[in-house]
Amino acid sequence: MAITLMPLPYAEDALSPAISATTLQTHHGKHHKTYVDRTNAAIEGTDLAGKSLEDLIAAAEAKGDKGLFNNAAQTWNHAFYWNSLSPAAQAPSGDLAAAIDAFGGLDALKAELAAQGAGHFASGWVWLTVKDGKLAVEQTHDAATYSSLSGTPLLVIDLWEHAYYLDHRNVRPDYLKAVIDGHLAWDFAAANLASGSVWSYPA
Repeated sequence: MAITLMPLPYAEDALSPAISATTLQTHHGKHHKTYVDRTNAAIEGTDLAGKSLEDLIAAAEAKGDKGLFNNAAQTWNHAFYWNSLSPAAQAPSGDLAAAIDAFGGLDALKAELAAQGAGHFASGWVWLTVKDGKLAVEQTHDAATYSSLSGTPLLVIDLWEHAYYLDHRNVRPDYLKAVIDGHLAWDFAAANLASGSVWSYPA
């Protein structure tokens, strides 16, 4: 069974003006779709056909197959990113809220996400992770994904220019502020914290 393009969990205009419908149409409908198509092309007729996306990522890493890894990992990263965003502002609750308090509070966590996101050089991702019950903010470059993190990912923000350039030009901090203040899916992060395992790409 081929890897399919995960649908957006909200309407294309649901994140506007932080992220416009035009950006989502291009980012999801073209960039993400291309990663999915290239992943399927790479595994067609091989013993990897029919494997889960996570299995493909692991196999690509083990074989040093950068082409397959880049496309499979970017397929996963983008799906995780769409789920990390919410049309309406959410407030952390329960165990996640307690972990954020231990980090130094929500304002401190938001500031750390914004600082690392703005300071990240070139393309990549900024992640909220958990390890041994403690939250951390981590960065990965290019297509690097959950396997490069020291903790389990709870949510992620895309730092590639195509994620924000149509809406915010080269001012990445404006994009980060809009997303972090109004569109982070804390419920998704809480579910990942509760599961204690890495989120799985929908089959």
